Amino acid sequence: MIEHSRTKPVVDLILASRMVAILRLDDLTHAIPLVEALLRGGVRAIEFTLTNPDAPAIIAKLRRVIPAFDEGVAAIGLGSVRNAEEARIAVNAGAQFLVSPIALAGIVDEAKKHEIAVCLGAYTPTEIAFGWQLGADIIKIFPARSLGPGFIRDVLAPMPYLKLMPTGGVDLTNLQQYLAAGAVAVGVGGKFLDPDWIRNERWTDVTKAASEFAQAALFGTDTVRTDTDRTDTGRQGTSGT
Repeated sequence: MIEHSRTKPVVDLILASRMVAILRLDDLTHAIPLVEALLRGGVRAIEFTLTNPDAPAIIAKLRRVIPAFDEGVAAIGLGSVRNAEEARIAVNAGAQFLVSPIALAGIVDEAKKHEIAVCLGAYTPTEIAFGWQLGADIIKIFPARSLGPGFIRDVLAPMPYLKLMPTGGVDLTNLQQYLAAGAVAVGVGGKFLDPDWIRNERWTDVTKAASEFAQAALFGTDTVRTDTDRTDTGRQGTSGT
C-alpha cells in the first residue's frame, strides 16, 4: 500500500464526522446556499453525483466560493463515478474524494495518481475484499438497505481492518445501528433532505435536518473508531495502485 499524505486528511475528516451527505439532485440551481446550510448544520463531507452532468462544474464553483473546502474543515466529493474517464472529470473539477457504486482498478489508479481519496462500492464479501485490495480508502456498502447492520458486523468479524461505509436506506432510525455494528461512516442520501426545502429555499429546515444527522453520527455510539484503530492488514499487492 502507498501512503498518500494528501488523501489522509480527507479520509480522516470523513472518519471523524462519520457521515457523507449525498446530494443526488436533478436541479443544482441552489447548490451554493444548500451546501452553506449543510455546513452550518455540522455536515463536513458532501458528495454530489455524476447522475447530474452539471455536478463537476458545480464542484469547481463551490471550491472557488466556499473557503471551508480549502481550509480542511470540510470536503467535497463526486459520486456515481463509474470508470477512469469519469474519475478524471472529477479530479479536474476539484473533487477532494471520489465515490463509486462499483469497484474498478481504473478508478483507483486515477484517484491515487492525483492523491485523491477514493471510496469503492461493493455488495458481497468477495467484492468488498476485492475493492480493498485495489486500494480503496473506504468501501461503500451499496445498496445497504437490503443488507442491514448485521451484515456489517458479520463482514468485520473475519476482516476487522476494513473501513466500511453503508449507503442506501440509511436514516435516523438505523444510522446509529450501522455505526454500532462497526461502520466507520454512513452515506446518507434520499432520506436526508426534503426536495421541497430546496425548491422553496427553506435553508433553516435544511440546517436543522443536517444538524440532526450530524449529531446522530457523532454521538450515536459510545465508541468512535478512528483511522489509527484499524491497520491495513489484508491489503496485499496494492503498491501499484
